[in-house]
Amino acid sequence: MNIKIIAVGRIKEQYTKDTIKEYEKRLSSFCSFSVTEIQSEQIIDETLNEKYKEIESRRILQAIKPNSYIITLEINGKMLSSEDFALKIKEISNEGINDVVFIIGGANGLSKSVSDKANFKMSFSKMTFTHQMVRVLLIEQIYRAFKINANEPYHR
Repeated sequence: MNIKIIAVGRIKEQYTKDTIKEYEKRLSSFCSFSVTEIQSEQIIDETLNEKYKEIESRRILQAIKPNSYIITLEINGKMLSSEDFALKIKEISNEGINDVVFIIGGANGLSKSVSDKANFKMSFSKMTFTHQMVRVLLIEQIYRAFKINANEPYHR
């Protein structure tokens, strides 16, 4: 399975980069994993937030391969336990889908055009987190899902 995270913005903190790199290494025995960082728009005028979101969304959509299973991270998405998330990954794999793309939007969120492309909308919480934190949480949960599905003792 090919897992790709498309995220608006760059990771700046070295400790966050190191954490992500560690999980990328761990995931390599389960899947092909990659992260594509999309340039975020500099917010100069708050009244243009929708315009900024649309520009970022065009970049996001260009980074998705056809026939990918798209999971967006959205505050109004479905919340899953780690076990349910692992089951979701297993179900996607059992359907013969090889490419799964997770999308993390920018500071303004995701446009309707990206949200509408989602096969599944997921949320970690009703709380707001930094995009860097969400990226770490997501990659850790992806790793945890593969460990759960392999019946390996990581999920306790």
